[in-house]
Amino acid sequence: MIAYIGTGLLGANFVRALLQKGAQVRVWNRTFAKAQALDADGAQAFEDVAEAVKGASRVHITLSDDTAVDAVLEQAKGGLSKDVVIVDHTTVTATTVAKRTQYWKEQGFTYIHAPVFMGPQNARESTGYMLISGDQALVERLTPELSAMTGKLLNMGADPNKAAGMKLLGNLFLITLTTGLSDTLAMAKALNIPTTDVAALFSDWNPGASVLGRLKKITDAQFDKPTWELNMARKDARLMMDEAHTASVELSMIPVIAATMDEWIKKGFGNNDWTIIAKDSLA
Repeated sequence: MIAYIGTGLLGANFVRALLQKGAQVRVWNRTFAKAQALDADGAQAFEDVAEAVKGASRVHITLSDDTAVDAVLEQAKGGLSKDVVIVDHTTVTATTVAKRTQYWKEQGFTYIHAPVFMGPQNARESTGYMLISGDQALVERLTPELSAMTGKLLNMGADPNKAAGMKLLGNLFLITLTTGLSDTLAMAKALNIPTTDVAALFSDWNPGASVLGRLKKITDAQFDKPTWELNMARKDARLMMDEAHTASVELSMIPVIAATMDEWIKKGFGNNDWTIIAKDSLA
């Protein structure tokens, strides 16, 4: 039997998928109505989280943050079986995962972190990506069950907090990507270019295809072999800001990047490749 703690949009669809695969699932949510709604799908909802986890071989968690995970697990502790495996899908900090893994080990329970790059529909369809790291014997034991919940299970190795760190890195990139798209659409507005034309440009010229090449260029640190000089990139940033200012359009990311460019130009790196602005981020 499986217990699922946290039945918001993501958790609820994980539960539905597990039920469809024939699993017996107990559910709990702080807002009981959200858990109770899953009764119609075949789940058994509980108002007491300790009762919900009694007898479960696995307890899955999808909550909001570290504070919620710690608080709810403490409430559930009295009902946990000694052989239970706690699988936490919550996006949390890597630091707290390391501490939490050790804490629950000292309490006599097994905790492992398995964050996801999945939306509610992915959870319902068992697609997307799930990360996991920690005790490799445990990862191997869990792999069949967790692989059935996602499109691809990515093993990040023995470090218990590695998956948490990688999830934060992925989300950081998604946030900056979305902010970049926001600036792109703002520029299109300033230039009276339809968003459909922006989509058509990215369809023909896919900037996403350059991510790995750009990453390699940065990590190789060959900034003295420019393909786009920092001075020229800064000039283009000025043009963007000028156009936006003329149209009374706000840009979020470009002014901040331009300020960083200015700092590197003042240091004498204007003729280097513009990716030098990432130099101090390298290990």
